[in-house]
Amino acid sequence: MCDNEINSGLFEDWSLTRRTFVALGAAATLSGTAAYAAESVVETDVSVKTPDGTADAALFHPGGKGAWPAVLMWPDIFGLRPVFREMGRRLAAQGYTVLVPNPFYRSATSKDILAGGANPDMQKMFGYRNAIKDEGVDSDAIAYLGFLDAQAATNKKKKAGVQGYCMGGPLSFRTAAAVSNRIGAVGSFHGGGLVTTTPASPHLLIPKTKAAFLCCIAKNDDARAPTDKDTLKAAFAAAKRPATVEVYPADHGWCVPGSAAYNMEAAEKAWAELTKLYKTNLV
Repeated sequence: MCDNEINSGLFEDWSLTRRTFVALGAAATLSGTAAYAAESVVETDVSVKTPDGTADAALFHPGGKGAWPAVLMWPDIFGLRPVFREMGRRLAAQGYTVLVPNPFYRSATSKDILAGGANPDMQKMFGYRNAIKDEGVDSDAIAYLGFLDAQAATNKKKKAGVQGYCMGGPLSFRTAAAVSNRIGAVGSFHGGGLVTTTPASPHLLIPKTKAAFLCCIAKNDDARAPTDKDTLKAAFAAAKRPATVEVYPADHGWCVPGSAAYNMEAAEKAWAELTKLYKTNLV
């Protein structure tokens, strides 16, 4: 949905503080999903060289000595911002080395985008998205996984994961195909445009992957394109790829705290499913 139309469910309260994530982290600890205290997570602003330039990004990993499975987290149409930094921190606290890039580095830095305020010009954001061609996504994915694998905090003996939100869903599919020997698990959350009528449709890439998939679909996206979930299921079955495809009782954007559509109960369910996906497949 988000790639082609303005969705009010994406607009966010960027004044959201870390208290929300402290509460979520506490709940995760009680449920046994948090492996490390969020306060011990190391966060570093990094630059990643790609064939098209230099991407600004945020890197997270548990503090102390050790190495953990790598995860690439693709943000939604608003890009790298405070809420995705907190999501990266939360995931790292569960025992992962996480990279959250600015997918729009070809057009603007995340700092410049943030300077536009909480509700930036959506047409400009779509312009940034359209500047990323499919081949650019693929080369970025290779560069990001290469960067992760160069980190001492990454356990390269274990498979890597990739997850994406909104436009990040299709980008995650492309990543799994571009770096198929590294990606063991893919999470798509209210992914926009997973099934299209073009030869470049993300669902057509499934046979090129070697990953298990989790596709969490928004109810209003399903209402708009009710056959997409069936097309996805059929594609996974034909490629013999393990996958969970589920429509959630929440609207597009529900997984991102602070968004107008944020649904904590549904978001926590999706996060728990992601946790199980990674524990099972990033080995």
